[in-house]
Amino acid sequence: MAEVCEFGPERLESLRTVLEEGEVRIARVKGAVRYPARFQLVMATNPCPCAPAKDADCTCSSTVRRRYLGRLSGPLLDRVDLRVRLRPLSALSAHLSEPPEASAPVRERVLEARERATKRWAEHGWLTNAEVPGPALRREFALPSQVTALLDRALERGAITARGADRCLRIAWTLADLKGADKPEADEVAAALNFRERSSG
Repeated sequence: MAEVCEFGPERLESLRTVLEEGEVRIARVKGAVRYPARFQLVMATNPCPCAPAKDADCTCSSTVRRRYLGRLSGPLLDRVDLRVRLRPLSALSAHLSEPPEASAPVRERVLEARERATKRWAEHGWLTNAEVPGPALRREFALPSQVTALLDRALERGAITARGADRCLRIAWTLADLKGADKPEADEVAAALNFRERSSG
């Protein structure tokens, strides 16, 4: 979804249950219908309505900018796994940047990571890290306290919610799978947390 903040808040909020439960429910007088809806959602937005060019001045007041980004509510953002702030691309930076990694090795690495996750969770009825319930991640598959120390501190100071912490753990497991490791270490948890904290996105 491009320019996601141009959508009305009621439409954006309707995504919350779908993202959380992976299904769309339509209820009518004679009954309800449930449709599977597991998908990868990518959202992008400008920081303000005027969306100035890189070298132009923003004409929006701070109140307007806050109201604009406020359409993405905390509960909705809590259901977004990764948040990335992109910097403006300049001709110089485009010229100096290294060429991206080819698609073939990336695809191979992702397939290996998915296979690793599938083998780990298959006996529990899950196929991917995204499907593992939060309680299972915190109890049966809890990581050592020294690994989750940074995440625990973030929870204590209110930088992340319990739901966000669960999502952070899933991302950490995925990063470990991409690395070929059996379990996440503190580095994977820190990287996952960096994607989750509000200040980073």
